[in-house]
Amino acid sequence: MRTPLQGGLPPVDAVVGAVVEIACDESGFSGTNLLRSTAPVITHASVDLGVDEAIELITTLRSGFRFSPHEFKSGQFLRGPGAAEALGWFLGALRGRASVHLVDKEFFLVTRIVDLLLTEPSYAAGTRLTQEHRPAALALYRARRSAGGDWGAFLAAFVDLVRHKRRPPGRRPVERFFEARDALARTGLGGPADAVLDGLDPPRVWAVVTRLDNDDRSIPPPLEPMLPALAETVLSWSGGQRQVLVTHDEQSALTADRLTRLQQALAGHGGSSAADAGTVGALPAGTSPLAGLVMVDSRDDPRVQVADLLAGVARRSPGIVDDALLRPLLSPTSLHDPAR
Repeated sequence: MRTPLQGGLPPVDAVVGAVVEIACDESGFSGTNLLRSTAPVITHASVDLGVDEAIELITTLRSGFRFSPHEFKSGQFLRGPGAAEALGWFLGALRGRASVHLVDKEFFLVTRIVDLLLTEPSYAAGTRLTQEHRPAALALYRARRSAGGDWGAFLAAFVDLVRHKRRPPGRRPVERFFEARDALARTGLGGPADAVLDGLDPPRVWAVVTRLDNDDRSIPPPLEPMLPALAETVLSWSGGQRQVLVTHDEQSALTADRLTRLQQALAGHGGSSAADAGTVGALPAGTSPLAGLVMVDSRDDPRVQVADLLAGVARRSPGIVDDALLRPLLSPTSLHDPAR
C-alpha cells in the first residue's frame, strides 16, 4: 500500500492568465548530507511536455531503441543497448522543452555561508535574486585549492553550526566554526577570500544560530538546496510573463510552509527586467511566478518520468557543463562555478 503524498502547495484558486505547467524531478538529492554524499552535484530537471507527449517519447524509447519498462532509470538507460544513439535522440527531442538546473553541493554551502552569515537570510538566497553576493562566494570557493585539509574542516564546521535541532543549543558550535575559520585564514587564501572570512562576525553568527535554534522559519533551511533549485526553475520558465504550475515527484524538502514562503519571496520577481515591468504580458506587480506545486508519485505521471530520466542522465555526465548534447538544456543560472 502506498503512503499518502506529503508536502506541496496546490493553487488556492483556479490559475488564470498566462501559465505554463511543468513537471520536475531531481537526481543526487542527499538531504543535509552535502559533504559526504557520493553525488557531488544535484540536478533538477523540468519539462513542459503534455501527458500525451511524454507517453509518446517514452513509447519511442521503448519501441525504437528496445528499452524495457524497467530500464527507465538513468543508470540502466545509459548502460542499455544503443545507449549513445538513444541518448542523442532523447536529448534532441527535449531541446526547447526542458531545462536542467545544476547545483554543486560544495559551492552551495559556500553561497550559504555568504547569504546567511554576511547578509540578511532570505528565501531568495542562492538564486539569481542574490547575484550581488555571488562574487564573494566565488572568491572563497576558488581559493579552496590552496587551503588543503583546512577547507574541508571549515565547511564541516559550518554544517555543524547550522544543523537544526541541536539540544541544548550552545556556543560550542560557534566557537568551533570560528576556530576553523581562523585556521583557514592562516593558510593565506588571498585578498577577496580573506575579506569574506574577515567579515564573519561572532555576534552576528550567534544571532543567526539563535534564530535557527528557536525555529525561526523566516530563515530558509540552511542545508536545503532544493528550494533555490526550484526557485530558479520557476523563474526561468516564468520569464516574467507567466505563472508556473509545478508537478513534482514527492520530495520531503518541499513542505507547504517552505513553499508558501518561497512563493511570497518570489512575488514581484518573475524574471522580467525593470524595462519590461509595464509591458503587455508581464506579470502584475506583486504576483508570484510560482502558481503552485502539486506532488505526484512518478509512477503515475509520464511527464515526471521524463524529468527523472533527464535529471539522472545529466547528473551522471562527467562533463555536463561542456557536454555538447546537454549544454543547450543547462540553466545559465545553475549554482556552480561558471569557470568550471
